[in-house]
Amino acid sequence: MEDNKAASDTEEQSVEAKIKDLTPSSKRVDVLAKCLELSDPKEIPGRFGGSRKVAEATIADETGAIVLSLWDDQIGSVSKEDVLQIKNGYVSLVRGHMRLNVGKYGTLDKGDGVETVSTELNVSDKEYEQPPRRQSRDGGGGGGGWSRDRDSGGGGYDGGRKRF
Repeated sequence: MEDNKAASDTEEQSVEAKIKDLTPSSKRVDVLAKCLELSDPKEIPGRFGGSRKVAEATIADETGAIVLSLWDDQIGSVSKEDVLQIKNGYVSLVRGHMRLNVGKYGTLDKGDGVETVSTELNVSDKEYEQPPRRQSRDGGGGGGGWSRDRDSGGGGYDGGRKRF
């Protein structure tokens, strides 16, 4: 029962948005748009091993266009010219460019009601500066890491890595 309540709370908090109003920090947005282009799927390595498939769809409403990232099973469910209803989506930056995502808490369904679209403004074309990525505690990623010179034996530290 609590899971249903959490799901309905999430849906209630989403906001209907036009593409021109999306920003890199947009979260919990509902977007109704038409699929104009669809890329071939690419296989990319997953964060935790294995691989995943991703494809990009350019979608547009009457205010502008954005690139929608489609993952794994979502890829086959979308065709060019489909009208898509994205509920509880969010925007992320990929190499500094906005991408609309459905995510695990959102839904992607067929919709209707988009007659005219505009591609004059593609919000994915603008490049944004991305905040630096946080380094992991093992110091991976070129420098830093945990280190403290204590009693020359490390005093609870092992080779620059903190013991937990």
